[in-house]
Amino acid sequence: MSLIFAFNSCEKDKDIDNQKPVIDLSIQNAFPVSCDTLYFGETFILKVKFTDNVQLGSYSIDIHNNFDHHSHSTEVTECNLDPIKEPVNPFTLIQDYDIPVGLQEYETNLSITIPSSNSNGSFDEGDYHFFISLTDREGWSAQKGLSIKILHR
Repeated sequence: MSLIFAFNSCEKDKDIDNQKPVIDLSIQNAFPVSCDTLYFGETFILKVKFTDNVQLGSYSIDIHNNFDHHSHSTEVTECNLDPIKEPVNPFTLIQDYDIPVGLQEYETNLSITIPSSNSNGSFDEGDYHFFISLTDREGWSAQKGLSIKILHR
């Protein structure tokens, strides 16, 4: 009886997804990458490749100011930063996106427009973080933080 239990346990363990998904910015035309510049009032195409050993789930982007020079543990590239400053009207974007069901690989081709202002006036230009989070269908996640600049032309 215990031999049957041991065999069934091994079979179930094979089906367990225990690997994090991967955010790949090494693809041709990946954008943005660390130290890139985006512009208020303009549109850009988010170009990133996501992969998972079983099935992808969803991703999110979070763009927020880095006027205080904080860091995220996923950043490996150092960019030239502006002097530390207090935010007056910083731009923030947090958005979630589903990935079509059943995919192990997905390349984004997402058009994002960064507005130049809100009801408080023009957004603060300067240092920002572009944070990407990817989750697979089992709930494993990977993150990538990019240091970017967002400027007015």
